[in-house]
Amino acid sequence: MKVLVLANVTPFMYGGADYHIEGLTAALHLQGHETLCLRLPFNYHRHGDIASLMEFCDGLDLSQPNGVRIDTLISLQFPTYGVLHDDHCVWIMHQHRGAYDLYQSADASPEDTALRMRIQDFDNRALERVQRRFANSARVAERLSQYNGIAAEPLYHPPPAPERFYTARPQGYLFFPSRLETLKRQDLLIEAARYLRTPVVFLLAGDGGQRPRCEQLIAKLGVGDRVRLLGRVNEAEKRTFYANSLGVFYGPRDEDYGYVTLEAMLSAKPVITCTDSGGPLEFVRHNETGLVVPPDAQAIAAAADHLYRDQACARHLGLAGRRRYDTLGISWERVVHRLLGRAQPT
Repeated sequence: MKVLVLANVTPFMYGGADYHIEGLTAALHLQGHETLCLRLPFNYHRHGDIASLMEFCDGLDLSQPNGVRIDTLISLQFPTYGVLHDDHCVWIMHQHRGAYDLYQSADASPEDTALRMRIQDFDNRALERVQRRFANSARVAERLSQYNGIAAEPLYHPPPAPERFYTARPQGYLFFPSRLETLKRQDLLIEAARYLRTPVVFLLAGDGGQRPRCEQLIAKLGVGDRVRLLGRVNEAEKRTFYANSLGVFYGPRDEDYGYVTLEAMLSAKPVITCTDSGGPLEFVRHNETGLVVPPDAQAIAAAADHLYRDQACARHLGLAGRRRYDTLGISWERVVHRLLGRAQPT
């Protein structure tokens, strides 16, 4: 079967979306399909570029380009799901959030508002004409239903190389790997450091535009002995940090999905997340597989202190998280079967 995967690319910005796209393409190849991934350049900073890409995708027929029949089209991102195909499956990572939950009317210009309305109209038209709709988490499906009145089936996929995660004897630190950006809320964990009552240390891995602000906040609060910015780490180093951690903090604002939660569970480590963190709440159950606290620095510090003081509890929560991951049946084989409209693998 010839399968075309359609997605976006933002040059020199690599993250979870790339793992998702590459993972699906590899899984389709592995299951014997002739697969091509076509990625369109996306610039989310300029209204004109967003509008131009919408216009390009809207109604573009990719059933048989240049006379070559494509059996199935799988589109993953806005606005690629605007293309046409008679066997079109949409698996939404997320919509253009600036037109939905991240839109702030008080700060919006008339141009912002006009683009928002245009995007919502595009989404309604494009997604309603697709019969097979999936979302990469229940939270993404919930937003689609809330804002557009359109249903999609949540479909989970594994993080990269899940079989390589392992657990080891915990050391006295919480691990938080993620891009340093506003929505990931590294500032919450940094602020929590000043309220700690135990010797627990916070290790933050990753880089991004918020690194200078994080460095300034660490200096301002005088918590340089409790918070370390590791910068970028490779995959092997990341797995080692997971394995030797006491637990993992992951408290973004309304995350779509979040590999960090799943990677922590694969490493048998408890996750501290927040009541408004979105995707992680689909996996973290309070006092069962981790701790769910308000997005408040003192509450986060108290949770970190609890894991440090009661490390038997931390181990118990982590092992329960690993068991929960195993019961969910998350696999690329299952994903491919659902996307292609086939029966579930046994």
